Amino acid sequence: MKKALKAAFKATMPVFFGYIFVGMAFGLLCQRNGYNFIWALFIGIGVYSGSMQFVLLNLLTGGAGIAEAVITTLIVNARYALYGISFTDLFKKMKKVRPYMIHTLTDEVYAIMCSAKVPLGVNRKQLFLAIAGLSHFYWVLGGVLGAILGSAVHFNSKGIDFAMTALFIVIFVDQFLTFPTRTPSILGVLSGLVCLIFLGSKNMLIPSIVIIIVFLIVFKSRLEKKIEMAKKRGVR
Repeated sequence: MKKALKAAFKATMPVFFGYIFVGMAFGLLCQRNGYNFIWALFIGIGVYSGSMQFVLLNLLTGGAGIAEAVITTLIVNARYALYGISFTDLFKKMKKVRPYMIHTLTDEVYAIMCSAKVPLGVNRKQLFLAIAGLSHFYWVLGGVLGAILGSAVHFNSKGIDFAMTALFIVIFVDQFLTFPTRTPSILGVLSGLVCLIFLGSKNMLIPSIVIIIVFLIVFKSRLEKKIEMAKKRGVR
């Protein structure tokens, strides 16, 4: 497990910096809305969804009902159900920790797991559990630190949440440069742009993900052959 933790820590370095700063932004907002670090701690552990946690603060301060909160959560986090399809077989083998793996499958964790290279002598299941656990820890730590800092120091935090966007870019570029084929990356960009143009920024996410999944399923065999050929040639 030590080897898995070491490999996971190295793989999650981009997530560490992104989650700490964005988590701190959430913690600061918690404090400013009257919720101390204990709230930030338990929301980070239990909700663990960057976008939904920020929305949750608006729901709490706006006096939203349970039904509204549930529906909003389903809409905001619907994409995670699609992410899980890629790891169905693996998660089935991780019986005791399967619920935790499902709970901690965020955008960033999913991206890292998709591109993670399992080092020699490291168990794949242990590596993925360590990636999920460390990322979760980073997020919770950032939220708690932000709430504590917000109670002691007052400053303009405008723009700090851009760290999440920067994190997405770093992970995408890494995958684009290291994955055997760039077809999935190009597909993701094109489908996102098309959906953005025709559906707008508020409605583009789920349709673009569906397009990507359908394409990958239909052309799965071709992509697998392309990946194998690239690996044999030793080129990307």
